[in-house]
Amino acid sequence: MAEGLGNVRVGNTRHALKDRKDDLYETPSVAVETLLRCETLPLRIWEPAAGRRAIASILESAGHEVFCTDLVRRDAEGVLEGIDFLMEQQAFMGLECIVTNPPFKLADEFIRHGLRLCPKVIMLLRWAYAEGAGRSDIIDGHLSRVWLGKERLPMMHRDGWEGNKESVSGQPFAWFVFEREPETPGQFTVRRMSWREQR
Repeated sequence: MAEGLGNVRVGNTRHALKDRKDDLYETPSVAVETLLRCETLPLRIWEPAAGRRAIASILESAGHEVFCTDLVRRDAEGVLEGIDFLMEQQAFMGLECIVTNPPFKLADEFIRHGLRLCPKVIMLLRWAYAEGAGRSDIIDGHLSRVWLGKERLPMMHRDGWEGNKESVSGQPFAWFVFEREPETPGQFTVRRMSWREQR
């Protein structure tokens, strides 16, 4: 996966945007389990790029209430489909946090818009996301914590990909925690953790 509107890197190959279609790369369960181990999450969570509920199902198993939406219709049970997150004007009643693995080409927009709707936004992103002058407003103004994996996550393959499948990601990933009103704007902590540890 990669940011931007051009090609995306998966392992050591690139897939054109036209091939990626709606950018569905299901989140590995270990990523969500690690987030639950590291970060205190509120009861009610919004997953706005829910896909087939890879994130939501694990959060629900841990006792959270997850409101799932997605732009793309996949007939996924429990997902309100056809909802463009970037067009929503307010969070649904009682939702306190957004947790998602966003379409990488729209990560900046998802974070900026998400912070207008909820006080906390947590995104699974490449570690390289911390770079970039064009997103300084996000990083310097709202990033509170980064949970960086010591190891590589299992590879997130494009939905429907039938080619060779790498076992681990070619890029380091991390959970980025953004807050509308962070305690120390302009300063964020980076904490290393293991994707392999058990709760």
